[in-house]
Amino acid sequence: MEGSSNQDADSGRQLACVRCSKVAKLQCPKCLGLKLPRANASFCSQECFKESWIMHKPLHSQLELQNNASGNGVHDQYLQGWMYCLRKGQARSTQLPYFAWTGPLRPYPISPRRLVPENIQRPEWASSGRPQQEMVSEWQTSVEIKSAEQIARLRHACKVARDVLDAAARAIKPGVTTDKIDEVVHDATISAGAYPSPLNYHFFPKSCCTSVNEVVCHGIPDSRQLEEGDIVNVDVTIYLNGCHADLNETYFVGKVDQASETLVRTTYECLEKAIAIVKPGVRYREVGEVISRHASLAGLSVVKSYCGHGIGELFHCAPNIPHYSHNKAVGMMKAGQTFTIEPMINSGVWRDRMWPDGWTSVTADGKRSAQFEHTLLVTETGVEVLTARVPSSPDVFPWLNNS
Repeated sequence: MEGSSNQDADSGRQLACVRCSKVAKLQCPKCLGLKLPRANASFCSQECFKESWIMHKPLHSQLELQNNASGNGVHDQYLQGWMYCLRKGQARSTQLPYFAWTGPLRPYPISPRRLVPENIQRPEWASSGRPQQEMVSEWQTSVEIKSAEQIARLRHACKVARDVLDAAARAIKPGVTTDKIDEVVHDATISAGAYPSPLNYHFFPKSCCTSVNEVVCHGIPDSRQLEEGDIVNVDVTIYLNGCHADLNETYFVGKVDQASETLVRTTYECLEKAIAIVKPGVRYREVGEVISRHASLAGLSVVKSYCGHGIGELFHCAPNIPHYSHNKAVGMMKAGQTFTIEPMINSGVWRDRMWPDGWTSVTADGKRSAQFEHTLLVTETGVEVLTARVPSSPDVFPWLNNS
């Protein structure tokens, strides 16, 4: 590895380590020799370079070929380090991958990794990409009853996460890229002294998920500009004081058609109706019955591939809470439990397919999907919505009265 300036020569911005998001101090010598973009060749240490070698090495031939291609707008993006994401975030490509796309949406190149200041407390996957302690935790099979101290920390993290999501909502308009939304989320998160939980979680490359139109969930922010009539879900999770706080909302981009407005409103109502039954003694499986009943009345379907989850000091843990009817979830709610409910509702069939990036889940028929999510605390008498909207939340849903 060769030492070099940790700034991009063109933009003057600090470069982040490809592996761990710390300030990059070294550059891949092969990339320097080929005069390839610094953004995808920056590392904080020899250790990170060695751990990233299997992922990084293929970029040399890909980018060298692209560097020799005739100039065009997309080529200019590659020169700045923007590339298509593959292999669940572990690979990049200069070419749009082949796929039997289910709808009109396509992936666009994604920007290089964003910097996280070294003073920010990081979850275990920030460097490794693997939440190993989470996966073997006892709380994957047992539901934790949180202490008063844990609840206080989580409550604070959830309030900050709400502010972060609200900042993203204010940025949404036609012409804005989902990468810009990710930048807003990233900057707001680190400004609050928190870490964006999705960043490098199982190698996810960005700080939030942005799911547009037919994307069910886990959309990767990229260089596509939002268009009038789109809908976009922004899913934010932050890690602050040892706790993860998770929420999402689906927004309108300009004026949308009636079908999209009905879809988004019904999805919002599905979550509200599910939250209304949360209290000690309620079985987890009842959540899916309530959601499915309301969605079906509107002629919509409920995604079965993803579910709500326990949350706190772990990003994902027990209990799993399916959103569809006739599910087999075992157990009941107890005071002190914290979990998310996050129904994904489709305009057409409930089935989904996975894009070649290994993250983006889209509807199997290409029709639109919407989602809403809150982090919840079961209390002695009912429920506290820890990520609830606040008076300062932007007035973006016409069915709500924020006055």
